[in-house]
Amino acid sequence: MLKRISVKTNQRDEMQDITSEVRSALKEDSFRNGIVIVYSAHTTAGITINENADPDVKHDMLMRLDEVYPWEHPKYRHGEGNSASHLKTSTVGASQTIIVEDGNMILGTWQGIYFCEFDGPRNRTVYIKTLEG
Repeated sequence: MLKRISVKTNQRDEMQDITSEVRSALKEDSFRNGIVIVYSAHTTAGITINENADPDVKHDMLMRLDEVYPWEHPKYRHGEGNSASHLKTSTVGASQTIIVEDGNMILGTWQGIYFCEFDGPRNRTVYIKTLEG
């Protein structure tokens, strides 16, 4: 199965929990066992897995990424002015792979799947691909 989901972001930098959307895609496809790949086909937005119980984790991650990769830097050369978003995306990564067993993603108690926007607000697309095994 290959499924696309739309993500509408509201800020330049934000993390949206898309775990339930991925679960829904697996359920719709009756996918039971294998792996699911969650992929962002954008150079300025990524996918990560992290804690989804405490919203301060998202805040702290975005704050620290902004400290490491400030929006403006005198040595950035990219003409669009969004070099920081490219650096953040490369650091976070474009995809995550999750094991699926008996129709359930194997995630830790506090883990969730996040779409990470670094150049919003925008309308984005996330791809969900299942592989049986």
